[in-house]
Amino acid sequence: MAGVASEAAAAAAQHGGGADLTGIVVLLAAAVIAVPLFRRIGLGSVLGYLAAGLAIGPYGLGFFHDAQAILHVAELGVVLFLFIIGLEMQPSRLWAMRGEIFGLGLLQVALAMATLVWVGVVLGYPLVPSFVAGTGFVLTSTAIVMQLLEERRAMALPKGRRIVAILLLEDLAIVPLLALVAFLAPGGAEVTLADRLGAVGIGLGAIAALIVAGRYLLDPMFRLLARFGGREVMTASALLVVLGAAVLMQAGGLSMAMGAFLAGVLLSESSFRHQLEAEVEPFRGLLLGLFFLSVGMALDLAVIARNWQVVAISVPAFIVLKMLVIYGVARLTKASHAEALERAVLMAQGGEFAFVLYAAAMQFGILEPEWNANLAAIVILSMVLTPLMVMLHDRLAPKPAISTEGVESPDGLEARVLLIGFGRVGQIVSQPLLARGHALSIIDSDAEAIRDAGEFGFKVWYGDGTRLDILHAAGAGQAQAIIVAPDHREAVSRIVELVKHEFPLVPVLARAFDRAHAVELIAAGADFQIRETFESAMVLGREALLALGETPEEAEAIMAETRARDTERLVLDQAQGVRAGASLILGNKDQPAGH
Repeated sequence: MAGVASEAAAAAAQHGGGADLTGIVVLLAAAVIAVPLFRRIGLGSVLGYLAAGLAIGPYGLGFFHDAQAILHVAELGVVLFLFIIGLEMQPSRLWAMRGEIFGLGLLQVALAMATLVWVGVVLGYPLVPSFVAGTGFVLTSTAIVMQLLEERRAMALPKGRRIVAILLLEDLAIVPLLALVAFLAPGGAEVTLADRLGAVGIGLGAIAALIVAGRYLLDPMFRLLARFGGREVMTASALLVVLGAAVLMQAGGLSMAMGAFLAGVLLSESSFRHQLEAEVEPFRGLLLGLFFLSVGMALDLAVIARNWQVVAISVPAFIVLKMLVIYGVARLTKASHAEALERAVLMAQGGEFAFVLYAAAMQFGILEPEWNANLAAIVILSMVLTPLMVMLHDRLAPKPAISTEGVESPDGLEARVLLIGFGRVGQIVSQPLLARGHALSIIDSDAEAIRDAGEFGFKVWYGDGTRLDILHAAGAGQAQAIIVAPDHREAVSRIVELVKHEFPLVPVLARAFDRAHAVELIAAGADFQIRETFESAMVLGREALLALGETPEEAEAIMAETRARDTERLVLDQAQGVRAGASLILGNKDQPAGH
């Protein structure tokens, strides 16, 4: 860790003094200025970091001259990111993904390698350098794709899980690829079969050691530290586990990121999982941002200028070919067109492991220094272009059409009650009405939810309650009550306003999301509104009073008083604004400590 700290200090302080904080201030200022600006204009945080790195790097304002030193330290951000991902991957869940990892992942990697290597050979390059160049570009950037998945809230979705599975296979692939580079090197015959088997044995031994430690040592260690250590000790121990696992895997010839991921998986069922995630998260975010900054700094504009024709042809060629392979594999494995296209755009770039592979190939004499520089520039440019490609995809790609197979639109419905929205609130509301024998007409705009409801014995019609023609077809004019319960606040407000304008004599009962929304619905004319959390919170409060020793009679009196005070607040809020009734809130600010 001392070595890492010294490298960071050397990279960050360009003026020689150990206490000089200029470099650190520049790094932080670049991130603080660029990232919010790029997010504000819709280009995303990753591109903001890359642009900031280019601006302050050796080919920008020149605050830093050794981007590789910073990149080496910043790779810890990728390591910590993979640890947090591992914490979310219980062994049972990972086992369930084995088919996607070794099936989908292996298929995509193999076909992409074959395609890119073949193109290099066709263009007249030697076979072995073509193999290294093409294979390096196949390895996608885990850091960029994971960050984009997180920003798009797609990590836990099936399509996100499939991308994660492919990334895991690519991380595993770096191990045999590095061994293959050593084997293919000129004079590689000096590396004996025993040496190669020994390297494989060391790697397997490192994995076995990590599994044994995670299974039998880590949880007892954290229990002991939680009992006798302080908060700072828990933070230090969390970092120790992550970095220790990374160093162990690196010593075994494997990927540091893979070691951190395995450590996370082994601790995913620990009772300290959430604590560990909270301790590591701040470091992860900071170092991952530093990684993207350093990638931007490492973009060698001099190399691009000298070889601009090669770079200008290679970047789009590599990206397009890789996208075609990814799209084809996705469609071959039954993914929809929309998912296949999105996956191709997200994974079209080269990744950080390409730098490792190219450096090893140059060390073994497979790649010349100029080739290595060109390939590194191509990979970095592909990483820089990825956020722009994602932005264009999101703006230009057609929105996926909603499948209405198996659902019906309303036409001439005449039930006594019209229920609009059949989500978590609408489903519960339906039960007492059906128990009393009242006929319901139910409409919802989510076709998948409608099909799911049919499996539980419900007849739900497909329709958007914010459209007047749908309301007429659903029988709003003949209904004796309309219940408005969609899962979107704006939809509830629009429906209430439309219904009260077109059908003023029909009682409208609406679901409110919070107090401000309740006031808004009252102003729109709702005959009754209820905040979706109010009644459950009241019941919870009553049970808490009983648990603390109050009699049922006392508890009921207190709850009645609380309801009356809330009603008074709501009247004031409606007349004067949502803060008008603040004086009626009971706070604990003036309560004696320990009372």
